[in-house]
Amino acid sequence: FGIFADKDIPWLAESMEYTKPDFTELTIKMRDGAMWSDGEPVTSKDVVFTFEGQLKNDKLPYHAQFDQFVQDVKAPDAKTVVVTFKQPSPRFKFEVLTLKFDTGIPIVPEHVLAKEADVNAFTGGIEMPHSGPYSVVQWDKNQKIFDLREDWWAVKAGLHALPDVKRIVIGNINGVQMDTVAQRVVNNDFDATLDMRSQVIGNILKSNPKVTSHAGDKSPYGYLDWWPNSLWMNTQIEPYSDVRVRKAMALTIDRDKIDEIVYDGAKIATVYPFPLYPGLQKFVDTPEVKALEAKYNPREFSLEKSAQLMTEAGFTQNGDGLWEKDGKTVSAVINGFEGIHSDIVPVLVEMLKAGGFDASVNFGTDSYTNMAEGKAGLYMFGHGASLKDPYAAFELFHSRYSASVGTTAGNNRFSRYKNPEYDAIVDEMAPLSEDNPTFKADAVKALEIYWRDVIDIPIIQWLHRIPYNQTYWTNWPTEANLADGTNGAYWAHTGMLVVSGLKTAQ
Repeated sequence: FGIFADKDIPWLAESMEYTKPDFTELTIKMRDGAMWSDGEPVTSKDVVFTFEGQLKNDKLPYHAQFDQFVQDVKAPDAKTVVVTFKQPSPRFKFEVLTLKFDTGIPIVPEHVLAKEADVNAFTGGIEMPHSGPYSVVQWDKNQKIFDLREDWWAVKAGLHALPDVKRIVIGNINGVQMDTVAQRVVNNDFDATLDMRSQVIGNILKSNPKVTSHAGDKSPYGYLDWWPNSLWMNTQIEPYSDVRVRKAMALTIDRDKIDEIVYDGAKIATVYPFPLYPGLQKFVDTPEVKALEAKYNPREFSLEKSAQLMTEAGFTQNGDGLWEKDGKTVSAVINGFEGIHSDIVPVLVEMLKAGGFDASVNFGTDSYTNMAEGKAGLYMFGHGASLKDPYAAFELFHSRYSASVGTTAGNNRFSRYKNPEYDAIVDEMAPLSEDNPTFKADAVKALEIYWRDVIDIPIIQWLHRIPYNQTYWTNWPTEANLADGTNGAYWAHTGMLVVSGLKTAQ
């Protein structure tokens, strides 16, 4: 899916359409000529095997969605797959079956995996058949190397020209200072990297005129990603189980200052758990949502009101100015990732400290583990969910994902929030299309609970500020060159479309 062109990009399937008006049946027509890298054709048998695996295997990432919605999957012939749903499933096609950003199901080769007694234990390897333009030829802790397949089926099928890029080398920069990475972009050692902080990419663009960004040389340099970041917390453990404490922490966040300090005045700070792409912007502009904003004022910054709430919750300030109860301060250590959070997290720490919370930065190797295990503190992380309507973002907080304390929270659903009232609203939304009046009303109700209960603290829309070095390669996806409209992250599900579309610099 190309988000910036708002269009599907058919690939292994020529079409994927609902064949009943109530969204209870979907038919997939496979593309002629699609081949695995070992020469076997990609057929409906592969799709059925992939989907049935998700339906039956509770260790696979989309098991919950398949279990909730899918009745059965059948292949009437080698080029056709019919999915029958238990209930109307109007967004299953897009949310689950379409590859975009980091979501969607890649189809796997039945003729290889059906032989495995336990697919969860299967290690794969560089000989694993695939349908993409590049094969992995080397993979170790330092780098992953892909070489072009001259026999890539998409060329013969007339779907794509043979790519100019013959080899891809993805280097491991874990533990490397981003300033060092930036200098290697300036030196033409790297063609592209993970997204950079604003000041860093700004300096790159000034130092090397051959480097550009999605927005050229215009600050804040990036495009809107699908991953708005919040400060998450485990709502099942004290003191974060007290909504007054969560609200008090939220009131210490000055979003106007974030925009000024981190984003050169661009309006990036947010109060929503979803990215403001056109469909979602339309939702937040409705009178009903505007009325909610006036009622809850989720962007409010007030240390005075924060202090009132903490006092109500039974806390007093100690000699260091930190809120304390029963001899314990409120841990507001922010777990995050230095490579992407080094600009925003220190700012948030100072804001929380000013509000009397025991805040600090943790960019250590245990940061993600702390999030998944629900340790005390805050977690700077995104919502990988909604693109068109708010359902997927709201569904992140359904009680089905509320892992008990002491267990690991799966699929980056860290809040462990549990509320039957909220579940009922989200469940009612699930079978409805986004233009259904009940869906619209329920979306407003869900957003109200999100703000009322401060399920997490929304901080920023996420920007991808990726440097694109044009010394050797051109035709990078930019604001002025949208092409198929895919996001420009080479590590995303659509990343091979980015790389295979590059042209040799003249």
